[in-house]
Amino acid sequence: MAQTIMENVRIKDVLEYLDKNGISYDWYTHDEAPTIEIARTQWRADGSKHCKNLFFRNHKGNRHYLVVLDCEYNLDIHDLEQRLRQGKLSFASPQRMERFLGLTPGSVSPFGLINDCDNHVYLFLDKNLQMQRSLSFHPNDNRATVVISNEEFMRYLDGVGNSYEFIELY
Repeated sequence: MAQTIMENVRIKDVLEYLDKNGISYDWYTHDEAPTIEIARTQWRADGSKHCKNLFFRNHKGNRHYLVVLDCEYNLDIHDLEQRLRQGKLSFASPQRMERFLGLTPGSVSPFGLINDCDNHVYLFLDKNLQMQRSLSFHPNDNRATVVISNEEFMRYLDGVGNSYEFIELY
């Protein structure tokens, strides 16, 4: 029997975390949307800035980075390496994604940081996101979207405990 969306542990964990910490948000379900192209057909016109989330590792594999940017932009990995100043980067494997964020490809989100108990993953966010009224992310499952105000998102980041910084990505 197919699992209903509210029985989904990943979504439930994110919503419970936000509720427990008094963080306001809206959310809605939709068809599976593992890519930005597919997600565009599912998003509501809610005024939020939809984000692209990329998970990288350094050359040695001992550091991991979540990079969040406006979904309308693409990044060249060599340009990103220069901007982040973390050495040679490559996309992290699905196994690393599961180990450090508890996520699978197509569902990467800053909400995965609730699964990073050791605060191992460093978060880079494009500075232009600070000017947005609200942001949208998958709640660790690509069959739903959480819309969160920038102020509430900052409360989330401060509470989850991972190091982060806003930088110019494009």
